[in-house]
Amino acid sequence: MTSVQVDKQHDGAVGGGEGYQRGLGARQIQMIAIGGAIGTGLFLGAGKAIHKAGPSLILAYAIAGLVIFFIMRALGELLMYRPVSGSFSEYAREFVGPFAGFVTGWTYWLFWVVTGITEVTAAATYMTYWWDIPQWISALVFTVVLYGANLISVKLFGELEFWFSMVKVTAIIGMILICAGILTVGFSDAGDTATVAHLWNQGGFFPNGVGSTLMTLQIVMFAFLAVELVGVTAGESKDPKTVLPKAINTVPWRIAVFYVGALIMILSVVPWTEFQPGVSPFVAAFEKMGLGVGAAVVNFVVLTAALSSCNSGMYSTGRMLRDLALNGQGPKLFTRLTKSGIPLLGTTFSAALMLVGVWINYVAPGKAFEYVVSFATISGMWAWIMILVCQIRYRRKADRGELPQSSFRAPGAPYTSWFALLFIGMVVVMMGIDEGARVSLYCAPVWALVLGVSYLVLKSRDPEGAAFAKRS
Repeated sequence: MTSVQVDKQHDGAVGGGEGYQRGLGARQIQMIAIGGAIGTGLFLGAGKAIHKAGPSLILAYAIAGLVIFFIMRALGELLMYRPVSGSFSEYAREFVGPFAGFVTGWTYWLFWVVTGITEVTAAATYMTYWWDIPQWISALVFTVVLYGANLISVKLFGELEFWFSMVKVTAIIGMILICAGILTVGFSDAGDTATVAHLWNQGGFFPNGVGSTLMTLQIVMFAFLAVELVGVTAGESKDPKTVLPKAINTVPWRIAVFYVGALIMILSVVPWTEFQPGVSPFVAAFEKMGLGVGAAVVNFVVLTAALSSCNSGMYSTGRMLRDLALNGQGPKLFTRLTKSGIPLLGTTFSAALMLVGVWINYVAPGKAFEYVVSFATISGMWAWIMILVCQIRYRRKADRGELPQSSFRAPGAPYTSWFALLFIGMVVVMMGIDEGARVSLYCAPVWALVLGVSYLVLKSRDPEGAAFAKRS
């Protein structure tokens, strides 16, 4: 399928022919991009990673952050070629093939459903810090409120994400400034012992060896999941040609400040040996400083991070289901939009599944639920793989003159894209070595089998739909 054919079928995706309203402005897109890189993976998951790798985790975040930048620039090149909602499956369909688009769309939908389930449950757990109320009540209230907000307008979704992201950004910047004050002025209980030398004096920069650092890459990459959400917003951005490149180009400094900078400061104030798995390094650092109020502040920040992720899940799942339905890969009823341009049935269906997940977690919150969570990592990385593969194939066609050149070319591509693919492959290998994460690799073939059978059924019943002829 050529670009011209695709554009005709979309009735001009850049102009919003998909039926969506372009209600996301530059301010909201920028904060969605920033917030997508800051989540519970940093606020909570970093504790386990520090315990494993020590100060070398800083290097792991820096290298992984560079790879994320390569992925985002590859996505940016595709978005400027053709900015559409549901971009990942659209590009997979065009540059890899019908089945790839089918797999990518449904896998990314599943990723956000699973993420929504875990995050809304986590948010309910955080509420127990202040009030002794049943967890399921908080989970229900959060799900209903976020569902309602997503049905009102895309602008309200953008506003929620803006303020959720603002809380996370303010918290990290505040932590960095406090740590900088301790290191320079020496106030608080940690003032006498705080020193940058903690980064190499407690067993060296690689205290547990390079191998242990490599094993943390899966945790690191999990922390960056959802950074690609800015691509899903392309179909509803007011000025995608201007706003999206600016948002993507902020990735390096976001990672440098919020991950590398924050970890350097925390590990300089508190030796890495004092952090434990399952405990937020931010909470532990505040306690070491003697700032008891910090625990409550961090709990609030982590709560907003969880709600932000769930909010993003409801937004993206409805759009992905509609894109699948428009291409004949899902039920036609998911194509319907409200007057305000909201995919009502797709969002409702996804939110209902999130409620089922809350119930499952309430009844049987054991290992099975943790296994579902681990699957989110591998399913999320599939979207990154497709972005890179599609960018490589698009660039080849564009260089041959078969497609128009993008106005936002990825620097160093295709070599940077190949490097990112190899890096993701190494992370998958690390997941296979790690007994705790290996289960996600067991789940992947099962999901692939389900998708394969579903696609064959679709193809037998609707050959035109399997070929992804766009339907009106």
